[in-house]
Amino acid sequence: MQVNVSARHGHLKADDQEIITTKVEKLRRFFDRINAIEVTVDLERLDRPSVEINVSAEHAPDFVAATESNSVVSALDLTIDKVEQQIRKHKERVTDHKGGQTPRHS
Repeated sequence: MQVNVSARHGHLKADDQEIITTKVEKLRRFFDRINAIEVTVDLERLDRPSVEINVSAEHAPDFVAATESNSVVSALDLTIDKVEQQIRKHKERVTDHKGGQTPRHS
């Protein structure tokens, strides 16, 4: 799995990049078919940085979420929660292929 971390309108510290990479890699435990994760941190407004995560997976549409918050780490946590929810919903939709049918008793 490939993880790309980039920043707009500024630079991220190496420590912040490491934290972002570590947290984002945990998304793999929810869906095995993840190919790549792109994280974009927008530092245009330093008081409200925004984080966007784009997750590419096999046989699934891209999962995209963006959030802004008081700090980069809190925005990252909120965005990860949003992406995680999208992944769980997709996985539930894919694994529940029987349509909830109950067996008929004669």
